[in-house]
Amino acid sequence: MSNLRRKRRQLVEYLIREGVLKSENVIRAFLKVPREEFVLPEYRNSAYEDHPLPIPKGQTISAPHMCAMMCELLAIEKGCNILEIGTGSGYHAALCAEITSPTDSPTSGYVVSVEYFPELAEYAKNNLARTGYDDRVHLLVCDGSSSVPTSRRFDRILVTAAAPRIPSYLLELLNAPGRLVIPVGSTFYQILTLVEKDQEGNIREIKMGGCIFVPLLGKYGYRENTH
Repeated sequence: MSNLRRKRRQLVEYLIREGVLKSENVIRAFLKVPREEFVLPEYRNSAYEDHPLPIPKGQTISAPHMCAMMCELLAIEKGCNILEIGTGSGYHAALCAEITSPTDSPTSGYVVSVEYFPELAEYAKNNLARTGYDDRVHLLVCDGSSSVPTSRRFDRILVTAAAPRIPSYLLELLNAPGRLVIPVGSTFYQILTLVEKDQEGNIREIKMGGCIFVPLLGKYGYRENTH
């Protein structure tokens, strides 16, 4: 077993002990997806430390415990159709792809991931191709704070950047039943929020606790000079 693979397993074991990783399918995805392939080369040996790491365009790859928490809150099942706002490095999209359409037993589930920065989308595209997830993740470059150019509806939606409020169009794109996870608040502190839509389309918001994410940029997010 390679040193990085050993560190990956140790991180997963730690997150299980901490009660963050719980579901078998999420645990399997964390063991499968190589986080070291989604960080800058100079941070490769730090890939399995439980904290954020810098990526291009002044953005970050979230700490593993936060990725795990969001995956668990989404309750992704095999075959789910997932929308991600904020591709970043592509790591979280790869995790979602591995959960909804596992490498060893693929399904019709897919991930659509939206990135604001074209350069970052290219970075993520290369990372996803190198790790074999480019066939399950469709990348779009657009302002994810205001709209996504798709007629699809999604079973799960995750937003990996802080929004001043929940974009209303995301609630329209969410299937019933469905789940959305988003950090909501200022650029310095947010509340991780779970939105549940029931079979009848009723919405319930659950505040899960404090967090800190980079700001969601765009028309209904924050201006680019706020990050």
